[in-house]
Amino acid sequence: MKKITFFLIAVILFADFSMFAQNDRDRVITTAVPFLLVAADARAAGMGDQGVATSPDVFSQQWNPAKYAFATRENGIAVTYTPYLSEIVNDIFLGSLNYFHKINDRSAAAASLRYFSLGSIETRGSFEEIPLLVNPNELTFDISYALKLSETFSMAVAGRYLRSDLGLQDTEDLGAASTFGVDVAAFYEGEQLTFSNFDARWRLGANIANIGPKMKYDDAGQENFIPTNLKLGAGFDFIFDADNRLGTYVEFNKLLVPTPQDFDDDGDIDGEDDDEYNEIGSIEGIFKSFGDAPDGFSEELKELTLAIGAEYWYQEKFALRAGYFNESEEKGFRRFFSLGAGFAYESVIIDASYLFSTSSVPSPLEGTLRFGLSFNFGDSFSN
Repeated sequence: MKKITFFLIAVILFADFSMFAQNDRDRVITTAVPFLLVAADARAAGMGDQGVATSPDVFSQQWNPAKYAFATRENGIAVTYTPYLSEIVNDIFLGSLNYFHKINDRSAAAASLRYFSLGSIETRGSFEEIPLLVNPNELTFDISYALKLSETFSMAVAGRYLRSDLGLQDTEDLGAASTFGVDVAAFYEGEQLTFSNFDARWRLGANIANIGPKMKYDDAGQENFIPTNLKLGAGFDFIFDADNRLGTYVEFNKLLVPTPQDFDDDGDIDGEDDDEYNEIGSIEGIFKSFGDAPDGFSEELKELTLAIGAEYWYQEKFALRAGYFNESEEKGFRRFFSLGAGFAYESVIIDASYLFSTSSVPSPLEGTLRFGLSFNFGDSFSN
């Protein structure tokens, strides 16, 4: 019986950015554990899947752990739930659990767990066989430490354990594939500025996420790049008065993974099944990714994704959010608008978001409500 690798199922579930190349010239970059590129929290999802330069919150671990050094409460804990392919099935979801602790005015530590369940799947070698019920899943566990290097600038490092349990062969469990990743992040939050009609504040953020070895599902199989990526973003807050604040944000993201291409000049774009591509190491691939696109700089630009978003707060109690995400049609064609809202009561914050796809490639998150619940408690800190 042929090998069944549920990594392929995971890629199909993430079809909005990995399976629908528009023509033979499209070179869509695919990786293992692609769920790491999906916004796990409703606040970031409501602003077009971005968070590297937004104001600090409990969910900063995925986007920029350096933001924790600027948190204004001593502790925070949060849970999120995101249904996946909700219009087709009801047992596939992405969930996360997050916690941070402000050690002192200059430093903070955090941990998070993300879990992606692909539901229950029946496998069999023939129609006559009794099906085997499996529950493929993937998860990551992170820890991070953030430190202020000045009153306006912080850096952080995060370590991440990645586990992917997706593989079967001849009804025998091949075991889970695992690896690790490291994030290096930086965050700038400027002093409050005063203009004639409003006050303002600048924020800048950067994060190189998931630097680490490839992931291998079995001894004879190929190694798969993990989604190492570079996030760069900026934010500008309009502080109109004590009750009204508007944050505007922009973020660029680039996968630091080599571009699939025609290595053997046979007219076909080779990728993960090509020996020469597979021989590229993970660190070597990071450096190659900045200049290996066959069509040169114009294609490198197409490998950038863009997210823009805004967040309005009234009396720090009620928030409205909107965002847009754009990706080249030759590199995955993820394009969508998102809307979100938040409600804060004392130490509790409830967030929700909704996605509207604008691409001809349907999004697996189309028509999905994402939810987040967070609690902030302990002493207060001022920035």
